[in-house]
Amino acid sequence: AEQIELTFRTNVYGMFYLTQLLLPKMKSGSCIINTASVTAFRGSHHLLDYASTKGAVVAFTRSLASNLADKGIRVNGVAPGPVLTPLIQASFGKAHLKKFGKDTALGRAAHPNEIAPSYVFLASAESSYITGQFIHPNGGEIINT
Repeated sequence: AEQIELTFRTNVYGMFYLTQLLLPKMKSGSCIINTASVTAFRGSHHLLDYASTKGAVVAFTRSLASNLADKGIRVNGVAPGPVLTPLIQASFGKAHLKKFGKDTALGRAAHPNEIAPSYVFLASAESSYITGQFIHPNGGEIINT
């Protein structure tokens, strides 16, 4: 119970509270970009709590996009696959890191700089006709959403 509470508090509650705090300051043309995960779309046999929170991020993002569209505020998200972040590198041993991301079509995990352009695009004027959507930089896994 404690692990589920902590994971939801970390990955879901903060997103709600931050949005609630900042929304009154946002104007037409603003955008919100949330982070989910490939696990939100395919699940995970060993990360049940994490995958569930990322599914909540997807539902929140799509619902908020619908809610804010008439105010001219876009809401989208990025759902990366395996990424070699400093947290991943500090959390796992060499054996796990050696195979981390090998199950992607590209056969490797991403580096953060390969994911960052997704956020830049969604924040840019070039994505002004996109809301309620997710970009999937995941190494080649097909996601039908």
